[in-house]
Amino acid sequence: MDLGTSDVDGAKRFYTGLFGWTAHVSGDDYGGYTIFNLDGKAAAGAGPLFGEGQPTAWSTYISTDDVDETAMLVEEAGGKVLVPPFDVGVQGRMAACLDPAGAPFSVWQAGTMAGAEVLDVPGALTWSELITRDVERSAAFYGEVFGWTARDSPAVGMPYLIWERDGRMLGGLQPMVGAGWPADLAAHWMPYFAVRHCDEAADLAHELGGHIVRRPTNFAMGRYAVIDDPEGGTFSIMESA
Repeated sequence: MDLGTSDVDGAKRFYTGLFGWTAHVSGDDYGGYTIFNLDGKAAAGAGPLFGEGQPTAWSTYISTDDVDETAMLVEEAGGKVLVPPFDVGVQGRMAACLDPAGAPFSVWQAGTMAGAEVLDVPGALTWSELITRDVERSAAFYGEVFGWTARDSPAVGMPYLIWERDGRMLGGLQPMVGAGWPADLAAHWMPYFAVRHCDEAADLAHELGGHIVRRPTNFAMGRYAVIDDPEGGTFSIMESA
């Protein structure tokens, strides 16, 4: 995951305070891109916005062995390549895309940087979730491009699908059904960061200048909340059951 933000210095203050990350700024060759580390391991990244009017937002990266081939598959499956494949120094090669429902995501072919080095512990990414109204087309698209399958997950207690590949869970798909979803909410990928205590972390986010979009709520897998950082970057926190 990485954050494109209108205030990189503010993001450093907010996220290091919230998750205990340390911020490590890359050289001029990478435009001051920042790697957030947790206990010395890469947990996420952040960089400035480059497009006029672009909102502050978290981006989900999906690993691939061949970015150029994946970009062609995205187009063939009905998606759109926003930024064609390009090299990020020696660290890797990437492209930015939209799925057919308009949810943005990126693909990453590792060079010296494989991606996140720590997962599923407090302060690290623990889940990624596609939130969309077009469930059938989304399931077909990610299946064609990445070989994923989507299966129902009745244990969640609401309509929900689990992404899998080769028997391994990769993330979720939350259908936007019912009146609880704003009509103007676009399809998007939502990152979930693990925390020890959801209520305490939500309160801390508020103290640090963030906005609590959804108060801490229980669900089958634990307790979660949705947060906007001070510049409007949306993410979720989750205390696992």
